[in-house]
Amino acid sequence: MEWMNALFEQYGYGLLFFGLFTESLALPFPGELAMAIAGHLAYFGKSNYWLDVMYAFLGATIGTTITYALGRKLGTPFIEKYGKYIFLNKQRFAKLVDWFGKYGSKILLISYFIPGFRHFTGYMSGVLRVRFRTFLLFNHFGALMWVIAYVSIGRLFGAQFEKLLHLISAYSRIAVAILVVVLTLVLFFKMRRARLAKKDGLAEAPEAAFTETELVEPERMTGQKQSVQPQSALKSRDKQLVVPR
Repeated sequence: MEWMNALFEQYGYGLLFFGLFTESLALPFPGELAMAIAGHLAYFGKSNYWLDVMYAFLGATIGTTITYALGRKLGTPFIEKYGKYIFLNKQRFAKLVDWFGKYGSKILLISYFIPGFRHFTGYMSGVLRVRFRTFLLFNHFGALMWVIAYVSIGRLFGAQFEKLLHLISAYSRIAVAILVVVLTLVLFFKMRRARLAKKDGLAEAPEAAFTETELVEPERMTGQKQSVQPQSALKSRDKQLVVPR
């Protein structure tokens, strides 16, 4: 919180614009936190609420429009070759294509509220050849709702905002600790299951070898080749041997 406040005091609205612009290019930046802090400062009169909304909106939409143009011009080969550098691997790309296929361009209305999705909205819209007018309408309206929501959160909580951040931070640490424990247990049981499966495989191997030895051993002792009848033949022979009363 302190470091973000210091950056706002030094760079003002420029930080909000370039931060949201950077995030829309799929580069790391805490966009929601930055907007909430901007709203928090607006509550105390250190910034203007509507200017916060405007700069955040411009940063987000200009960035996504640029990525739309890149995706439309360079297409799927660009994503397949360089997507990994913006955290858009093939699996995630396929998932996003599926989402666009299910919900169409209207998903742009809520894309900003979906973590890990809004960063690729522009690229995907361009690659999938969404009409530019449609993209501008849904993407920009969704961005406006997103920006107003988070700037307003910071402003509405006002003096309680710092306490809220500390509370979120405390619970997030607990959540991370629980996640680490769960992942450790899952890994432990998977490794244990793999060891048991390996032991079972080794235990079955000698039995198979012993069975083969039983079949081969009479040949060594008698010098004659032993014929092994299939199970179906044995059953039919048994039926023939049954004498009806």
